[in-house]
Amino acid sequence: MKAFIFPGQGAQFVGMGKDLYDRSAKARELFEEANEILGFRITDIMFNGTDEELKQTKVTQPAIFLHSVLLAYALEDAFNPDMAAGHSLGEFSALVATGAIAFEDGLQLVAARANAMQKACEIRPSTMAAILGLDDYTVEYICQEISNVVVPANYNCPGQLVISGTIEGIDEACEKLTAAGAKRALKLNVGGAFHSPLMEVARVELEHAIVNTEFREPICPIYQNIDAKAYTDIEKIKHNLIAQLTGPVRWTQTVKHMLDDGANHFTEVGPGSVLQGLVKKVDRHIPTESAALPE
Repeated sequence: MKAFIFPGQGAQFVGMGKDLYDRSAKARELFEEANEILGFRITDIMFNGTDEELKQTKVTQPAIFLHSVLLAYALEDAFNPDMAAGHSLGEFSALVATGAIAFEDGLQLVAARANAMQKACEIRPSTMAAILGLDDYTVEYICQEISNVVVPANYNCPGQLVISGTIEGIDEACEKLTAAGAKRALKLNVGGAFHSPLMEVARVELEHAIVNTEFREPICPIYQNIDAKAYTDIEKIKHNLIAQLTGPVRWTQTVKHMLDDGANHFTEVGPGSVLQGLVKKVDRHIPTESAALPE
């Protein structure tokens, strides 16, 4: 069974999507439509901007979404998933690519999400850290022992869990987790504490937008971040998408569930190959590839 997976924030690079723009008339048309919807020429930043410009949350999220979704469209018949999933932001790409949300609605939701998250970051300084080489239980237990807000945010693969919280909470957690045997506790260069209770103000804002967006049943089951389970029911998909902003990304569990349900090939649709690496950490024998435009 074919699993198609969509990356999240961090996969971006300058020049992303340029080949799509040049080679696909449909992609070119939708890129230009996106420039109008967003109110700025995101294509200029994607193709010729600086790393710093591309790293702004309000640019990064729609940029990765556009690259992923328009690549899926350009694959045409080669985009034939039996199941799909996306990492954080990538969940929106997966839902649009599989027909659950219209392209324009998806882009507007992603832009609203990015802006809401940016605002939440400005309200309270916060950050994230990658914890390498410890089991999930130890990380969860130590986070619970800290009085400041600090929670597991991204279960990326066995031995790699990203935590999220206040700057004081993350500093204390990194110290304690290193003492507990973590190989590394690496603070990340991110704008704030994504996938934590500190994103509550963004969740409330995005909830209104999601509730008022039309969803349709996707062409295949979507494995959602919040509980790593497969869904086709529209109301449940909406509920899980809203919960995602303040809840963890259970990527390790998602990959395991997809494998248990028969996935025997993973195709990553979008910039980079980060997710393929994470899949290989769960099962190094499973075939993975990056989606590519037909020659």
